[in-house]
This record gives sequence, C-alpha cells and structure tokens, in this order.
Amino acid sequence: MPDTVRMTLDEIRDLSAQVFVANGMSQSNADIIAGVVTSAEADGTHSHGLFRVPGYVACMKNGRVDGHAVPAVLDTAPGLVSVDTKSGFSPPAVVAGRSLAIEKTKSQGIAAMGLRNNGNLNALWWDVEQFATAGLIAIAMSTTRSLVAPWGGDTSLFGTDPIAFACPRADKPPMGFDFATSAAARGEIMVAAREGHDIPEGWALDKHGNPTTDANAALEGVQLPFGEHKGNAIILMVELLAAGLTGGNFCFEADEQALEFGAIDGGPSNAGEIIILMDPSGYHDSFLERIEGLFERILAQEGTRIPGDRRYASRARAHEDGVNCPANLHNQILAMKAG
Repeated sequence: MPDTVRMTLDEIRDLSAQVFVANGMSQSNADIIAGVVTSAEADGTHSHGLFRVPGYVACMKNGRVDGHAVPAVLDTAPGLVSVDTKSGFSPPAVVAGRSLAIEKTKSQGIAAMGLRNNGNLNALWWDVEQFATAGLIAIAMSTTRSLVAPWGGDTSLFGTDPIAFACPRADKPPMGFDFATSAAARGEIMVAAREGHDIPEGWALDKHGNPTTDANAALEGVQLPFGEHKGNAIILMVELLAAGLTGGNFCFEADEQALEFGAIDGGPSNAGEIIILMDPSGYHDSFLERIEGLFERILAQEGTRIPGDRRYASRARAHEDGVNCPANLHNQILAMKAG
C-alpha cells in the first residue's frame, strides 16, 4: 500500500468542504475554510493544510467552536473595524470584515481590524495576503493556546502567537512571511511526532523542564520563545495587541477555557487577532517601484530569496502536479465524511 495519496487542489478543497459540512459546519463557512486548507497545501504549509482537518472537526465536536457561527462586524471608529467571530473559526470573520477594513484604509491611509472570540487554526499568511493583493500593507498578530513558557520559566503561559506581514508588489504576488514567535510552530512539532523524527535543540522542554529533542516529549512539555529574551518580548507584544487590545483571550485564559471542554485539540478558545493595514499610496506614488529596487539588491547576492517566493513556487507546482497527502491522514479524513 502506498504511503501517500496524490490529490489535486480541487480534490483537497472538495473533500475538506464535505467533511466540514458533515461534521457540523455551515456550507458558507466550509467553503471558506476548505479554501484555506487548500491554499496551505498548495503553498507547502502542510502543518496547516489537511493535517488540520481533524482538529477543525474536533473543535466542533466538543462544542468549543461553532461551525455555523455568523460573524458580527462593527464599525467602531473611523479607523477601526471590530469583528466578533461568535465562537466560530477566524477565516469567515476575516472575510466578513475585509471589505470595510479595506475601504477605511484606502480612505484615510491606515486602519485596523480586530477579531475576538475566534478559533484560529489557519496559517496567518492567508489573512494578510488577501489585503496585500488589494494593494495594502498588512501586519497580523494572533494569540493561540498557552503552549510556550516565558523566557527563563518552565511552565506554559504564552502561545506560539504568530506574526504575519504582507506587502504588495507590482505585477507580482505580495511579499510576505508568517512565523510563530515560539522557536517553532506547534504544527511543526506535531508533524515531527507523527513522522517519528527529532526536533532541533532549543525548541522545547519536556514535562520535567529539561531541554528535549523528542517531539512527543515536547508536546507533553512546553515550547520556548525564539531568540531567547528578545523573542519573549515580541510574544508579549502580540499578547497585548492581539488579545489585550481586541478583547480576545490571553493565551493562558484560552487554555483554561479549553480545559472546561475536556479536550485540548490544538486550537484556541475565544482568541484574539489584530490586523493593521496601511495604504502605501498615501505617502508617495513610487512605493512599488522603490521596493523592487531593494528586492533587486537582495537577489543580486547569491543564495538569497525574497520571503514568500518559496511558497509561490510550491503553489505553481501544486496547480500543475497536485499534492501528496500521507495515506493514513487521507484515510482518517475520508472516514470523517460520515460525520
């Protein structure tokens, strides 16, 4: 029996949507989130693609996330959009508030959209890329569950708290990046545990507070900030902006709430997210031309690349060749079609 199953992007999208609807998600939400899963697979971000489908289902099954939630968009101030996700998944909330946030940004140069009460299991670059394709610079930050010890500690308090950035380019896909403020994304450790290989030193401590390279021991213990004390400060910034500012849960609050449902399934509970948007045309008309000059200088050095280029190369290949899915994961997802 082969270890992998080759799937086209259309097959990934259709299967994901069918599974989501069969397990309690509205069709409109399923279409959006299946698109997120497909985008992650196409871009090679497998830890946030089909791998996440069981987690989406588990969140709905244990009642922690409402698959039928309809986000409420509030026009709270000239430069602010507030979205209450209503304990639903975050991608439909981003879509719901997107047009108003873009309108505000283009009318006055800068705006922000805050999300609260949301479950975020997707890669954050998906959130910012759609704003960059509309010509805006976008910075997003999100809280997660409490998985990371503060630097110097050995008990989880912060989350993997990702930051994403996207910048428009002329006649090219946006430049963008997305990374956890922990030394590694949770999904990377979960994939390592599933595939049976070690993780690098400095990613995590085991449950006894000792450094570990064992992925399973890391999942039972705590993760660490990237960049030691500097990463710790950036995580704190994310907590303050994504949760403190928006009204979403701090990571330790999200973890406490998740425990009330008797399940820890990888997703947050009532998390927060902030998306800060800027219209570069408000400063000068040559922005897009100027940044290409910078990118050319970077690429003139052998071995360099622009953030996001590897994802776009993977995306192009996936549209032509499809994506390999581990056979056991494919079978697990197929079994979920029955609900």
